[in-house]
Amino acid sequence: MSDPLVIFTPSGKRGRFPVGTPVLSAARQLGVDLDSVCGGRGICSKCQITPGYGDFAKHGVQVALDALSDWNAVEQRYHDKRGLKAGRRLGCQAQVMRDVVIDVPVESQLHKQVVRKDATARAVVMDPATRLYLVEVAEPDMHEPSGDLERLGAALRAQWDVADITMGLDVLRKLQPALRAGGWQVTVAVFSDHRGGAAQVLDIWPGLYESALYGLAIDLGSTTIAAHMCDLRDGQVVASSGIMNPQIRFGEDLMSRVSYSMMNPGGDVEMTRAVREALDTLIAELAIEVGANARQIMETVIVCNPVMHHLLLGVDPVELGQAPFALATSDALTLAARELDLTALNPSARAYLLPCIAGHVGADAAAVALSEAPEQSDDLVLVVDVGTNAEILLGDKRRVLACSSPTGPAFEGAQISSGQRAAPGAIERIEIDPVTKEPRFRVIGSELWSDDPAFDANVTGICGSGIIEAVAEMRMAGLVDPKGLIGSAEQTGTWRSQPEGRTHAYLIHDATASGGPRITVTQGDIRAIQLAKSALYAGARLLMDEIGTDTVDRIVLAGAFGAHISPKHAMVLGMIPDAHLDRVTSAGNAAGTGARIALCSKTARAAIERTVTRIHKVETAIEPRFQEHFVAANALPHATAPFPELSRVVTLPQVSFNTGGGEGRRRKRG
Repeated sequence: MSDPLVIFTPSGKRGRFPVGTPVLSAARQLGVDLDSVCGGRGICSKCQITPGYGDFAKHGVQVALDALSDWNAVEQRYHDKRGLKAGRRLGCQAQVMRDVVIDVPVESQLHKQVVRKDATARAVVMDPATRLYLVEVAEPDMHEPSGDLERLGAALRAQWDVADITMGLDVLRKLQPALRAGGWQVTVAVFSDHRGGAAQVLDIWPGLYESALYGLAIDLGSTTIAAHMCDLRDGQVVASSGIMNPQIRFGEDLMSRVSYSMMNPGGDVEMTRAVREALDTLIAELAIEVGANARQIMETVIVCNPVMHHLLLGVDPVELGQAPFALATSDALTLAARELDLTALNPSARAYLLPCIAGHVGADAAAVALSEAPEQSDDLVLVVDVGTNAEILLGDKRRVLACSSPTGPAFEGAQISSGQRAAPGAIERIEIDPVTKEPRFRVIGSELWSDDPAFDANVTGICGSGIIEAVAEMRMAGLVDPKGLIGSAEQTGTWRSQPEGRTHAYLIHDATASGGPRITVTQGDIRAIQLAKSALYAGARLLMDEIGTDTVDRIVLAGAFGAHISPKHAMVLGMIPDAHLDRVTSAGNAAGTGARIALCSKTARAAIERTVTRIHKVETAIEPRFQEHFVAANALPHATAPFPELSRVVTLPQVSFNTGGGEGRRRKRG
């Protein structure tokens, strides 16, 4: 009988260990980023982990409740003194007994994730749903009896043209004290929905309130959650931050999470609780950074894909896992933030979720459409929001199409042998000399290249942008053939092509002599990237078929990951259709930008709700041509598409390694 299998998330690293192995020891042997400073004595608590139980179809394991050793006296002592969150264990104390999936939470990671979803500067005409109004309210009169709320409503109508108002009980309790303390002058925060109806008074202060009001634009992704806190007076981003989506422990991709919900009763409730707690924590951290209190945060706009949308709302996503992929609702939603268990905001705060386009094309794609406005473009533009589940838009003033493509987590550094999330020490850029086949690279946290004499960074692994460049550079250097096969040392002319079982791997960095990692690109890594990029290309090609074109005028790479992709390397891999490299640009976090626009503008909310009804959805899951395009796109860059624009700037070696031959002749290849 084999040793228990231990799988760590979010890194995806796995290995088998003897029964009784401490989780911390297993993590260290696999190079998992799990902190500890007390030598495993259960004192520092930095090695906290969260085991997952149930059926993990993605990983092919069933985790029993006794997968780890019983809670022990050391953990109890720590819990009594400082407290452990529900479900947490100490990695130095919990021992592996059976197959187990273990999540390493953000606070237990020594090298913190770099969530690269920065705010992009954008001019927006301010038209926020929540505004402050200073109001002079008539004093009560025995001869004209009326309530304070009614006289406040009359004052808002007369002085600010705010017609009808409503007020929650929490605010109503503040009304009379505020009016009298302010000498019948108060400042009210009023939320007016873009659809009309009565305005809602969210809060009230005596006299003139001059402090800021804040709103949050949140991009809730499958892998990362990014939030921008904005001043609702001028739209300025005052703080941005992000965290890993804790749902990763239930599955790295969307369908894995749907499967988890299907196979584990109450699984959807677990995932809903996890993401809501993460959002609340992120909001609280941003408030501390800005020096704001919860009462000042009046509103949040959230964009996400359909599975995240349903899980956030507490709706079981099971219907999204099977045709016809029916949404519970595709309409935009405005609701109380507390309905989402968000407590780090004003008790009366409102939440707005952008509309979904279709079953697998969500509010995040709608936000990208709001940000990039393809329906206003004169030329044909392809917008690709690269992530675990890629959303793709293609169109111009005449017509806009949309689809989603299941790229999986390889682009994020997961499912890669030396892969990791973007964190300090991760290789993010790489170049390979086509003559010597020698690599040089840069890591996150250092501006120096590895061949600089002053380079002394701690290299820990390779992240998504790094693996993209590594595979593309290997193709350009003749280390990988068009089918994705890595050549031997004899075939490639470099000792860095090293045997690994029946295939080969390319050695980038070896620090094992000093206790560091050995970083390679394996044949399995190439295959993972091929599968991911083929899905991306096939989705784009499917939309191009629908439009009736073989070319696009320009390409926009969006998303946290898309912002860090080199257009040349992306095209060498065949991630995107052939185009002039000058016409391939990055839009940064376009979904986050769309969320900010919606936060700052009621007009924009109304506009995107109209726009999504005119976007035509193409369903990749049931379109037979998707599989044809997918297979052809497995080659690097493509089996049949010529890529003439790429061939003008890059000469790809003519190599073939499945026959045992050498490089042979070279020619330009598209």
